[in-house]
Amino acid sequence: MELAPIEQYVIDAVRERRKLLGISQEKLAHLLGYSEGFIANIETSKRSSKYNLRHLNELAKVLKCSPKDFFPNVPL
Repeated sequence: MELAPIEQYVIDAVRERRKLLGISQEKLAHLLGYSEGFIANIETSKRSSKYNLRHLNELAKVLKCSPKDFFPNVPL
């Protein structure tokens, strides 16, 4: 199942913020209380895993930003 452009955009935005802060996939998963491979499963293009709104809210807390920072300014 291919991800919609908005889903891929959000995944890329979270990855970019994570890397900017120097946080590994494993560390981020731990901070969120998820299994070690949780972030890797989402960031791997071979999977159809994606973030939901609850994830994005928790990610924003951990990555010290707003949930809106993970979305584009215009619809895709």
